[in-house]
Amino acid sequence: MRIAPLADVKARLSAYVEQCETDGPIVITRNGKAVAVLLAPLDDDDLEGLLLARSPRFRNLLDKSRASIKAGKGLSRQDFWKAIAERAQNKPAAGVTTPPQT
Repeated sequence: MRIAPLADVKARLSAYVEQCETDGPIVITRNGKAVAVLLAPLDDDDLEGLLLARSPRFRNLLDKSRASIKAGKGLSRQDFWKAIAERAQNKPAAGVTTPPQT
């Protein structure tokens, strides 16, 4: 991991991008304090994980889920997978429509 001042990164961004792809993250500083990190994702899944980790909406959803589990409202692993299997059985096949009930 390298530390670089913002002014230098701005002046040589392409070189820093190449460097972070091979050497790992670069901490960018302004007036000696870290303000950003430049890093290259390994693949699309890595990119998605990085974006979700910083998403306020996703973090809020996780916080609510954790609180619900602490309050005893969660499902056991067995019940969770049972519910998933039941949903899959009840879901119509793609492109198949069911007529309205009369």
